[in-house]
Amino acid sequence: MAKSQPITGRLTDSSSPYLRQHAGNPVDWWPWCDEALAEARRRGVPIFLSVGYAACHWCHVMAHEVFENPEIAAAMNSSFVNIKVDREERPDIDEIYMLATQLFSGSGGWPMSVWLTPDLIPFYAGTYFPPVDGYGRPGFPSLVAGISHAWRTERDQVAAQAAALSKAMRQVAEAGQPDIASSGGIGPMDVRKLLIAALEQANQRFDRQYGGMGGSPKFPPHQMLLLWLTLLEVPPSDDAEICAAASAWRSRLEAMLTITLDGMQFGGIHDHVGGGMARY
Repeated sequence: MAKSQPITGRLTDSSSPYLRQHAGNPVDWWPWCDEALAEARRRGVPIFLSVGYAACHWCHVMAHEVFENPEIAAAMNSSFVNIKVDREERPDIDEIYMLATQLFSGSGGWPMSVWLTPDLIPFYAGTYFPPVDGYGRPGFPSLVAGISHAWRTERDQVAAQAAALSKAMRQVAEAGQPDIASSGGIGPMDVRKLLIAALEQANQRFDRQYGGMGGSPKFPPHQMLLLWLTLLEVPPSDDAEICAAASAWRSRLEAMLTITLDGMQFGGIHDHVGGGMARY
């Protein structure tokens, strides 16, 4: 097994419990500070920014699977300046780079994993990455190798991607929240069309063996379950077309709901003592 660089313990005296939890990692973590940014410029390497918080389950999963692995840590230390941020202490940093993550990957969440140029411009982003390739996403070691290679040999493409992502972030920031009052409103909403689209999308993504949406890993689709229950329990509207649509979907809704709840029950995520369901 490859040896990692010595632990510097820069996070040991942090005021953040989350950062202190990572102080013993073989990853050479820096807190967010001018010295870390200067180090990235001095070495001419990207910054790997990891944002999370103490109560985040998947933050701890990735820490255990990835950041505690000496071989992965050695690759990170040689390729990047690694910065760990507690989103509860620095919501400003979290907000900026969460927008980048959502624009780049189509979704957000924690742990947030973002690669930046030494000038703090993001060029690649995601959330949880496993220690090996799988689950429809690259493993973290593959990402480290690929990003490091692209930084060394395809810098123009990295710069172009960073510029495009930065431009998209500026456009979103400049657009802000729409002024509905001055724009005359958002127009009529076709509730039936939206309802049918939601049901059709759920039907396409539904896992008919285990329930829920898509493949593993997955969370209980609580909002979707509430929608299905509402449509089955009471007429959703006085609109005859909406009622007719709900009626036509009734058998499929019952099947999707039953398979999903059975999967949650037999899968073990329920409270074995008091009953009920738990996310973790």
